[in-house]
Amino acid sequence: MKVTILGSGSDGNSTLIEADGTRILIDAGFSGRDLERRLAVVEVDPASLSGIVITHDHSDHTRGMGIAARRWGVPLYLTPRTRAACHKLLSGAEELRDYDSAEPFRIGPLLVEPFLTVHDAVDPVAVTVRDLGTGSKLGIATDLGRPTASVRHALAGCDLLILEANHDETMLWNCPYPWSVKQRIASSHGHLSNRAAAELARELHHADLGAVVLAHLSDSSNDPGLAAEVVGSALERARFAGRLMVAPQDRPLDPIDLAALPKKRPADPQLSLL
Repeated sequence: MKVTILGSGSDGNSTLIEADGTRILIDAGFSGRDLERRLAVVEVDPASLSGIVITHDHSDHTRGMGIAARRWGVPLYLTPRTRAACHKLLSGAEELRDYDSAEPFRIGPLLVEPFLTVHDAVDPVAVTVRDLGTGSKLGIATDLGRPTASVRHALAGCDLLILEANHDETMLWNCPYPWSVKQRIASSHGHLSNRAAAELARELHHADLGAVVLAHLSDSSNDPGLAAEVVGSALERARFAGRLMVAPQDRPLDPIDLAALPKKRPADPQLSLL
């Protein structure tokens, strides 16, 4: 499984996942033209996608989903409540496939396992994605107001973790956002701070965690170096031996091949039977 974050932040989020000829996007938060441009940078034909999975209705995760699904003929996976909330982005010409936050579903060799999060969206989920051929597990968890026990359980055992580190608490309260926006971001239904992300990353650390990517950083109330320092310090105390990266907003992050990450446990042969 190969993972490429096409961009992540308040202005748009989308992640490309590839395995055995199958390609999917998790979220489509850029315009159709921008998604096409970002895919071209990593030499991927949009028409080769097998699906676009939408995690929740906020525009930085949905902006280009309708036009992308129509233009490229790609199935669009949404929960029913998210689909209803995003009806203005849909013309009726898209191929829509409903999914439930409690039920895994398969796209080719990829098993997508959604789970509920705490966020101020209509029906917010995060996902893990397993490569059924190799057993590799990816976790994508942004837009987390707070990490619940179910979130921790779902993200346990990931080989690659894409985790929100949205803001520095001091920078947030001193940035030019309106007071109401600051309160929303800092609330239990908002976004994770660097400190909260560091604590969650430390709790999720295990011997086979090969890489952590910090995502959904705020331009106004965070700094990539600061986020990496705070989370990196926590992971260092946990004796993390993998790679720590920060996803940029304006361009794709270099692809991450999960097969090349350090991995001590063997692949579970039962996964290939699912």
